[in-house]
Amino acid sequence: MTHDSQTWLALSGGVGGAKLALGLVRALEDSSRLMIAANTGDDFEHLGLTICPDIDTLMYTLAGLNNPETGWGRAGETATFMTAVAALGGETWFHLGDGDLATHVARSHRLAAGETLSSVTAALAQRLGIQADIVPMTDDVVRTIVETEGGDLALQHYFVREQCVPRVLGFRYAGGGDAVANSRILERLADTSLGAIIICPSNPYISIDPILAIPGLRRAIEASAAPVIAVSPIVGGHALKGPTAKMMLERGVEPSATTVARHYGDLLDGFIIDEVDEAEAAGIAATGTEVVVAKTVMNDLGDRIALAGEVLAFVERLRGH
Repeated sequence: MTHDSQTWLALSGGVGGAKLALGLVRALEDSSRLMIAANTGDDFEHLGLTICPDIDTLMYTLAGLNNPETGWGRAGETATFMTAVAALGGETWFHLGDGDLATHVARSHRLAAGETLSSVTAALAQRLGIQADIVPMTDDVVRTIVETEGGDLALQHYFVREQCVPRVLGFRYAGGGDAVANSRILERLADTSLGAIIICPSNPYISIDPILAIPGLRRAIEASAAPVIAVSPIVGGHALKGPTAKMMLERGVEPSATTVARHYGDLLDGFIIDEVDEAEAAGIAATGTEVVVAKTVMNDLGDRIALAGEVLAFVERLRGH
């Protein structure tokens, strides 16, 4: 089976996952065959609006609208709205650029009218000219809670308002155990043309685990005949973006590619680590997971396409082609 006759499923959070997703879109002959299961555990209500940070980062990245300096938000943003909110004494800890605001208003309006998050996301992505299929992990409400020494915090309160300062003790995914997995993702997982399930280099605890916390999704991934391949978000003991390494250290585990591989455990068939972590390859392989060593740092579009190519080549190897 060739790449152009296969379908694909990627599990993704925000910035790091979106980089690989863009690489896959460019590397595949038909990007409409790529489905991206997006984490919604970050979602929250703010200033009366429904904010979906990971979905938005994926949309802006795939539409070529993302801010390359921050990795999130839209390029060329203005701040008229937030300036006015500040003048009125409103909350300003979570910045909403004027263009970004339009996304949240459009989404919130349609949700209030009774549409599902899935249908709203599909409509917005179509408007932005995105060919790949961005699908929320569920249409139910799941919220990632960060358990810290100072008490429990909603993910965005920990990440943005508190700037990741509180010491992390653990995580829970409120609503995850009762959430119904998105039926379109389940259909993709049961599709015999599915080439692979790709776990993007996103934070395992706050980007991928919320997806896996939905029992129906995890069971369907485990039951799928397609290989599961993950790309390590840890390179040389550090996270390229975000607090992944900090979270590991505070929970008493070494920030390493090996730790990530162990975290996903038997779910994985293959694992891609960076060249600087080549010494860890043998140890990971000894657990029964096949390992590929590649350049995983994605500084530009060329890097993203190259890493996507490594992923697709790894799939062919695992499938025995």
